[in-house]
Amino acid sequence: MIDKERIQQAASAIIEAIGEDPRREGLVDTPRRIAQMYEEFFSGLAQDPVEVLATGFEESHDELVVLRGIPFFSICEHHFLPFYGTAHVGYVPRGRVVGASKLARALDILARRPQIQERLTNQLADTIFTAANPAGVATVLSAEHMCMTLRGVRKPGSKIVTSASRGTLRTQAATKREFLALISGT
Repeated sequence: MIDKERIQQAASAIIEAIGEDPRREGLVDTPRRIAQMYEEFFSGLAQDPVEVLATGFEESHDELVVLRGIPFFSICEHHFLPFYGTAHVGYVPRGRVVGASKLARALDILARRPQIQERLTNQLADTIFTAANPAGVATVLSAEHMCMTLRGVRKPGSKIVTSASRGTLRTQAATKREFLALISGT
């Protein structure tokens, strides 16, 4: 559970540590707003992404299903700065399909935790593979990281692209090629 009171105290201490007055008019409510923001940003810590994928539909479709261009953001656990981008998900059902919104919700739950993109990509693939029991699954995430844009090397527009595949989307080259062609729009 998020301890908003402790976050407010910590935010006040940071404001003081940078040489500002947390009682100044423009800053007086900042610790409370930061605590609310963190509660929202890290709400995925209290949720199980497998649960949202439990609802599905019996369907004989056994070909590739792709949801592409799902916007997401997360917080980098190294600097507590955001990274954001798009995710693409593909899976080959085995008699059961899940709703597209459920895939996006699972991504949001996993993204709303302190993360690194590589782990998020794997967790999303593993969650879908476990919960939906498909023959195969693949995920590709492309994101810009504010820790590279705002500080350090300062390279805005740079994107990290990560992928993970399980089952037939890992072992069958033709199925993986089809997935990659569908997410690229060709």
